[in-house]
Amino acid sequence: MEIQLWKDILNPYELAVNELLVKFNHLIKEHRERGIYSPIEQVNGRVKSISSILDKAQKKKIEIEHIEEEMDDIAGIRIICQFVEDIQKVVEIIRNRTDMRVLSEKDYINHMKSSGYRSYHMIVSYSVETLAGTRHIKVEIQIRTLAMNFWSTIEHSLQYKYKKHMPDHIREKLSRAADAIIVLDNEMSSVRSEIMDAQNSFQIQANLVRDILNNIQNLYHVANQREIAKIQDEFYRIYEANDIEQLKRFHRELDIIAEGYRAQVFE
Repeated sequence: MEIQLWKDILNPYELAVNELLVKFNHLIKEHRERGIYSPIEQVNGRVKSISSILDKAQKKKIEIEHIEEEMDDIAGIRIICQFVEDIQKVVEIIRNRTDMRVLSEKDYINHMKSSGYRSYHMIVSYSVETLAGTRHIKVEIQIRTLAMNFWSTIEHSLQYKYKKHMPDHIREKLSRAADAIIVLDNEMSSVRSEIMDAQNSFQIQANLVRDILNNIQNLYHVANQREIAKIQDEFYRIYEANDIEQLKRFHRELDIIAEGYRAQVFE
């Protein structure tokens, strides 16, 4: 198979991955801008390399001509969550989306693999528009916690190094590490509400600061410079006090001032 033909095959998969990364990252952004906890912490994606595709085809005895029909993970998206509880929320988000169709699901969270691997896998069909027309691309979405992802990354590297001949002592250490990951995720879940409250508080403050500074910037062009200087000094004073309620009050008062100047402009 010629390289150019491989490029023709893989280009729609790259397009699918790029579009999905934009969409999931925008979902994170929407949550945070509204001061809502996002069940998605981070997202990344990849298209399998040609050598990885060939290796898997050989291992699974897939004819090269049938790789697109028989291989579900040429395009891959990995969604990382902070807590185990977030995984099911992300699953529901994906199930309810109208721009992708769920083809299959595998729950390795509640049904851990013998190696210790834990993750939630979904195969979805996602449509992309190309010069040749609409293509329906199969994408594997893996959803896991930060701790699960750390373990999986290490295990994948060791599997690549040893192939099917991983030494028993390393396999045993991986198994113990997998047990430790379960304990870690459970411990984090026990303080989940406190962590979420802290993160939401930080995001609310960040959004308030952004809006206040935008208002000050806009007022700079229409208001008295001495008044703007006083407003800015007051903002820094409240910010240094680290009082979220004062910051909210200042934000409301500044909105009223800004509305007054906007009304004058349109008179």
